[in-house]
Amino acid sequence: MLSACSRAPEVALAPQAAAPACAAVPWPSDVSGHPKVATQPEGPSVAAWGDPAIIARCGLDPLAPTTRDCVTVDGVDWVVRPLSDGSAATTYGRDPAIEVLAPGAYGAVPLLLPAFTAVARSLPENGRHCS
Repeated sequence: MLSACSRAPEVALAPQAAAPACAAVPWPSDVSGHPKVATQPEGPSVAAWGDPAIIARCGLDPLAPTTRDCVTVDGVDWVVRPLSDGSAATTYGRDPAIEVLAPGAYGAVPLLLPAFTAVARSLPENGRHCS
């Protein structure tokens, strides 16, 4: 195993990373069988799994109504958007929001979202829902 040679994924902290709801996020120990890995910087509001890393951040500003794809997974609403290599999902109707970034190697990000149901449900709701 060459983990000693690999670098921790760099993660930009979200604007509300210091919010109380992000201080004790119940991040899953694995996502679709991929173990949790260290991040740079480390902190309770960010987490990563696998290599290439699936990255999650707590503390995004809540999303405004949007025309982007909105999916409901385990009773939690997520807005999904494509990235240059992969896709991202951001909780909709939660304040603060969490974002999950998934490299294309993992397939469509909604397939990974069941692992984040407990995290999303731990965040305060703001009344918005997918329509």
